[in-house]
Amino acid sequence: MTTAVHRPVRHQLALLWHQIRYEQLSFWRNPQSAFFTFLFPVVIMAIFGLLFGDVGATAFFGGLSAMQYYVCTIAGLSVLGSCYSQLAVVLSARRQYGILKRLRATPLPTSTYFAGLLAHCVLVSVVTVLLVVGIGALFGVPMPDPSGWPAIAVVLVLGAAAFCALGVAVASLIRNAEAAPAVVQFVLFPLLFVSGTYMPVDSGVLRTISGALPVRPFNEALLGSLGHGTGYAWTSLGVLFCWGIVGAVVAVRRFRWDPRPE
Repeated sequence: MTTAVHRPVRHQLALLWHQIRYEQLSFWRNPQSAFFTFLFPVVIMAIFGLLFGDVGATAFFGGLSAMQYYVCTIAGLSVLGSCYSQLAVVLSARRQYGILKRLRATPLPTSTYFAGLLAHCVLVSVVTVLLVVGIGALFGVPMPDPSGWPAIAVVLVLGAAAFCALGVAVASLIRNAEAAPAVVQFVLFPLLFVSGTYMPVDSGVLRTISGALPVRPFNEALLGSLGHGTGYAWTSLGVLFCWGIVGAVVAVRRFRWDPRPE
């Protein structure tokens, strides 16, 4: 009786592990893409370190040094790149080339497929965040206190899940793979600037507007847990959670497995 009950669970876990391995192998077998995925945040951190490495804690950066601020926001940018941008582009390409259509005909459950994608994106995000934290340490940014890592982990996992859902939602609205990078960046770039990723924003209007969008709450949650070490920014996490729900609802209702006829 016990074996019969638990066999489906083991089978689902085996399928999930297989899907995670497939996504990881696909990622690492494209060394150019993998290299630049990790190189981009490293280069950005190195540039900011050379420009702002001597700027100590100021009110402009919310009581943090410039590099403490950028460790948090560039870590957030890394998660966005792995979980939103790449996922939307990859899904658009797989749909257009018929990969999703063929996958739909296999016994692999839809939930397992997307759970594997989420796990893959989280793994890539963890590596990039560790790289960003490591580069920050080279410029004198103290490592987070071990007691603060649970809060950091919660923020990163929730952010990764929310932006994965938004990435799938945006992919469902993109007509073809050629348009995917332009659509993704058109949505992302303005959000990055108004959300204070590259420079703190003083405008009260912009702060109010961007505070209701997903990027600023993610940045603020990271600034609280990774920068100040103050734990969980519940309001920001709540906004991020709501955007994850919105993305999931749009993805479920609008996602297409077949290419759209031209």
